[in-house]
Amino acid sequence: MAIYLVGDVQGCFNELIALLEQVNFDKKKDVLYLAGDLVARGPDSLATLRLVKSLGDSAKVVLGNHDLHLLAVHAGIKKAKNSDKLAELLAAHDVDELMDWLAKQPLLQKFPLLPSDVPSNHLARGSNEFVYMSHAGISPQWQITDAQTQAEFVQSKLASNDRKRWLTLMYGEQPNNWQQAESDVDKFRYSINAFTRMRYCFSDGSLEFNQKEAPDKNTLTNIYPWYQLSQTINHTPWIFGHWASLMGQCSHANIYPLDTGCVWGNQLTMLRWHDKKYFIQAAIT
Repeated sequence: MAIYLVGDVQGCFNELIALLEQVNFDKKKDVLYLAGDLVARGPDSLATLRLVKSLGDSAKVVLGNHDLHLLAVHAGIKKAKNSDKLAELLAAHDVDELMDWLAKQPLLQKFPLLPSDVPSNHLARGSNEFVYMSHAGISPQWQITDAQTQAEFVQSKLASNDRKRWLTLMYGEQPNNWQQAESDVDKFRYSINAFTRMRYCFSDGSLEFNQKEAPDKNTLTNIYPWYQLSQTINHTPWIFGHWASLMGQCSHANIYPLDTGCVWGNQLTMLRWHDKKYFIQAAIT
């Protein structure tokens, strides 16, 4: 069995198929982890969702901001932009079934560390037993237990019969500090933003939402990449997507950024976990 992890697909169905063929993916024994943003802006979000859903337990998904926005569009809360390229998906005969499936997907996934991961990632032995994946990362203001608790909380709301109400409540940028999240609505919104929108944070760990450039191009001196402030990832490997401008490059040894901007004409990136080998598929034009 092999574990494969892939960055933001965003409807780039042909590239995903090409990567799966490149690694001879076998759904009977292999597992594919997808770092969120399955849909939007690429040419075939419908085929992408159908494929991932058809893989059953062989596909492990985390929700990204575009996936959540799709759920809101389907619920009538927001309108899709032409650039989202969601018209075919929204008109599909199985759209309700696909949305029910998508809404039940988590914000956080994990799988066990391999024995070889300890020395290669400079982890303190016994400090952690899992590798984690979320779309944007983990808030510097959270411990692992906080992230797990909030991921379960959000998932329970999105999978409930009250989904539309909670999707309506997720929009907004306040509170951006976990210490100020007092109500369930506050915690829900903060968690959505931390798991799916975060790139930079202020020095106290509160979320910043405007800067998208890679750190080497950031000219602001009062914000920092989330992974420079997080203590959790010093002993916990973390896989994430969302930040395409990183192009898979990061200075921290324990994190694996996998969004390499396929939808922008770059490439789709897949990581095979046991040997840390990367597989690349250039965008198909």
